[in-house]
Amino acid sequence: MGLGEFVKDLNVNQSLLECLKDVVEVQAWHVIGDVDFLKEKSLRRLYGDSEGEDIVLIYDDEEDTFHAMDAVCSHEGGPLDLGNIEDIGGDRCLVCPWHRYEFKLTDGYSETTGLQQDVYPLMEVDGKLYIRTGEMELSLEPKLPAAAPEVVTLPPEHSVPSAASLNTLTSAAFQVLTAADPFEKIRLSELLGGEWCSGAITELGNCPPPDHPVRNSDHLQVVAPGKEGKRGKGGSLSSRISILHAMANIELWAIDLSWDILARFVPHFRLQGKLLPKEFSDDFVRVAREETKHFRLLNDRLNNLGSHFGALPVHNGLWESAETTNHSLLARLAVVHMVHEARGLDVQPVQIRKFERQNDQESLSILQTVFTEEITHVAAGMKWFNYICEHSETKLDPVKTFHEIVRKNFRGYLKPPFNTEARSKAGMTPEWYEPLTKTGSAAKSVQVSAGVTVHQGS
Repeated sequence: MGLGEFVKDLNVNQSLLECLKDVVEVQAWHVIGDVDFLKEKSLRRLYGDSEGEDIVLIYDDEEDTFHAMDAVCSHEGGPLDLGNIEDIGGDRCLVCPWHRYEFKLTDGYSETTGLQQDVYPLMEVDGKLYIRTGEMELSLEPKLPAAAPEVVTLPPEHSVPSAASLNTLTSAAFQVLTAADPFEKIRLSELLGGEWCSGAITELGNCPPPDHPVRNSDHLQVVAPGKEGKRGKGGSLSSRISILHAMANIELWAIDLSWDILARFVPHFRLQGKLLPKEFSDDFVRVAREETKHFRLLNDRLNNLGSHFGALPVHNGLWESAETTNHSLLARLAVVHMVHEARGLDVQPVQIRKFERQNDQESLSILQTVFTEEITHVAAGMKWFNYICEHSETKLDPVKTFHEIVRKNFRGYLKPPFNTEARSKAGMTPEWYEPLTKTGSAAKSVQVSAGVTVHQGS
């Protein structure tokens, strides 16, 4: 062996030695499994010690590369392992199944929202795939058994309100929630919400809501999250239609969430023996009516673009936050209005700029209307969360209580960037949300040579 070959071989062995040192001594790299086996699925969830630490392993068969990023969407906690890999604007992206927002495989950045997923370096050694996560170890199987999926059924026949109880707020909510056709739902929401505001409906009633809003319609294809189909090229008409359609689906669920909070909690929730003030119902009927207006505006815009709501499949994943907070009004306010709706304030300006670049003035006007009114929806959640904490038999610290509830009922961490100006207008200052961000920094890129294949995140 010549001197040059010896030095080259020494360098290779030295690099392999450094790699093994990382794996064995530092424990920064952890083996996931056999590369050939891992290529059998394009998206695979890797389970950490808690759901917020799960990672999605991505195999892009078109590029024959692996990538890894946080499995919980930094927007509103959607499961990215149920998403789709798509080409958007020339970038390979993972698209969230809940709101159709995209994250680049290379760095986790979303052009649509300005959010960024943490990404993790990967490398192949001798047919094995390794991931660098520091001290955190991952498993291909859940560390705790997954809860059985809830079977969604219509409410039992005896829970349908009688004719004598139809003229109440909770029966109005029941009618909206059980309207299968989306356009009948918005008709009822507008009509019955208007009757409450005009004084035609004055009684609360006691009509329990269904466990799940009805979505059975010949005009609406409901599929599992991630099965809605491709979003389309970035900036294209099909992409804009897909985004507007996804937003309309969000608004339809927001209508149901607003009516559900009225039927589920208003007749029963008491503070020191007293029902909530009528102003609570007034506020959330207003929210329901504004969400209804948003849906109608978005559907009208879809019509103008040659489409309509129902032209694309939709999913039921957004109702999950309601199911996890059915037990507590404080939890419902915290997760739905102070986490999810506040997150909308963070991403909406980026959406607005995207439609500005496309010179889509009609859509832009709708997005600006939605954004302005969503600030007041977050404010409503803040207002009543603070009110309940203040008037509880044992006074609660609102910020501390919010943190405890979110950690228990929301998957993952809150991630910047935050729209501090819009959040502040809603009464939500940084001490509410900054402590809920993930500690530590994103995984660093690592260069490994010596013939080892590296799939690099930044």
